Amino acid sequence: MLGIFTGAGVHFSSINFPLIDRKNEKDFRMREVQLGSHTVKSHGYTVARTHMHDWLILILLVLIEIILYIIHPFYRFVGKDMMTDLRYPLKSNSVPVWAVPVYAVLLPIVIFLFVYFRRRDVYDLHHAVLGLLFSVLVTAVITDAIKNAVGRPQPDFFWRCFPDGKDVYDQLGNVICHGEKNVIKEGHKSFPSGHTSWSFAGLGFLSLYLSGKIKAFDRAGHVAKLCLVFLPLLFASLVGISRVDDYWHHWEDVFAGGLIGLTISTFCYLQFFPPPYHPEGWGPYAYFRSLEESSAGTQADNAQDTCNVQSTEAQVKNEEGQSCHGCIGFSIG
Repeated sequence: MLGIFTGAGVHFSSINFPLIDRKNEKDFRMREVQLGSHTVKSHGYTVARTHMHDWLILILLVLIEIILYIIHPFYRFVGKDMMTDLRYPLKSNSVPVWAVPVYAVLLPIVIFLFVYFRRRDVYDLHHAVLGLLFSVLVTAVITDAIKNAVGRPQPDFFWRCFPDGKDVYDQLGNVICHGEKNVIKEGHKSFPSGHTSWSFAGLGFLSLYLSGKIKAFDRAGHVAKLCLVFLPLLFASLVGISRVDDYWHHWEDVFAGGLIGLTISTFCYLQFFPPPYHPEGWGPYAYFRSLEESSAGTQADNAQDTCNVQSTEAQVKNEEGQSCHGCIGFSIG
C-alpha cells in the first residue's frame, strides 16, 4: 500500500484516500491501453469470490422477497363512506408484471455487457451487475414490506371486493368481500407502487451508470448527453403514470415508489462507482484501485532494481576501500 508523503511533490495515496490523487491522472490515462488485462476469464472468479458474501446476501434478499409476496397484507378497515374514492373500474395492467424485470434488470445488464465487450473490464461488469441487483432487490423488499404493513386499498378496490357490484358490510361497517381471494389480497397493496419503485431502482441505476460512462457532467457543455441520461428516468416515470391511469394506484403511491427506487439506486451505485460528476466517474473504484496497486508494484520493482545496481556499485567501492551510503537496507561487511 502506498504511503503518505509530505514536502516537495506532495501527494496522497489514492488507496487510502480514493480518487484524491490528481498527480497520477496522466499515468492512469496512459494505463488505459492495458484494458483487457482484467477479463471475466482471467479475473472473474477472483472478483466474484471477493464479493462472495454480497452474493449470499442477494440470495437472502430473494428469499425475503418471496416471503413478503406470499404473506397477507394488513386488511385495514374499509367503510361504505370510503368507497367513493375506491370505485374506479378494474382494469388490466398496461405494463404487465413480467415486463418489469425485463426492462429494469435484463436491459441494463445487456448494456453492461456491451460496455464490457468494448472495455474488457471485469470490475466494471461485476460491480455494475451486483449494484443493479442490490438496487432492485433492496427496493423490492422495502416496497413489499411497506405494502404489507400499510394495507392501503387500491382505487379499484370496490370491484375487487364486490365483483357483482353488490356491496355487503358487517355490523361495524367494514366490508365483507366475496371476490377472488388473490384479487382482494392484491387490492390491499396500494402503497407504495411496486411497478414504479422497481422501475426507478433499475432504470435509475442505469441512468447513473450511463451518465458516468459518457461523462455527462464533464463541464464541456454537451447538453445532448443529458438526453441519454434522462431517457431511462422518463420511461420509469411513464410506467408510474400508467399505474394511476390503470387505477391500480393513487398518485401518492406512485410518488413514494419512485422516491424509494431512486434513493436506493443512488446509494447502491455510489457503493461501487464514483459520482457521475467526478473526473473518474466513468469507472468503478475497484478499477482505479487495481491501477494504483499495479503502479505501486511497478515502483517497488524499479526501486528494487535501483537498489541492486547501487549495491553492486557499493561492493565495487568497498573493494576500493570506500563505504556505501547510498542504499538503505544493505550493509557492507
